[in-house]
Amino acid sequence: MIAQTPAAPYYAVIFTSLRTEGDNGYGDMDIEMEKLVAEQEGFLGVESARNELGITVSYWESLESIKNWKANTRHLVAQKQGRDVWYAHYKVRICKVERDYEF
Repeated sequence: MIAQTPAAPYYAVIFTSLRTEGDNGYGDMDIEMEKLVAEQEGFLGVESARNELGITVSYWESLESIKNWKANTRHLVAQKQGRDVWYAHYKVRICKVERDYEF
């Protein structure tokens, strides 16, 4: 689904990744993180797609809300697992959305 975001400006975190082989607990943690992020103050929505390359874009009200999510205790566990087990490579980009439109 396409996330329903408010009028700009707001922020986007673009997480691009290449996975390692196998699930290794990734699926369960992904479900947990989807539920947890939805409860975070300032979270606006998320869009995700994966083929060989995975791209997840989460939308946020402020840089402070992004910082708070990154520091969330359970999310820190997922980040460590990502570096140690699930991802061969990833990149994070944080952007300010100045304008958007849709059809």
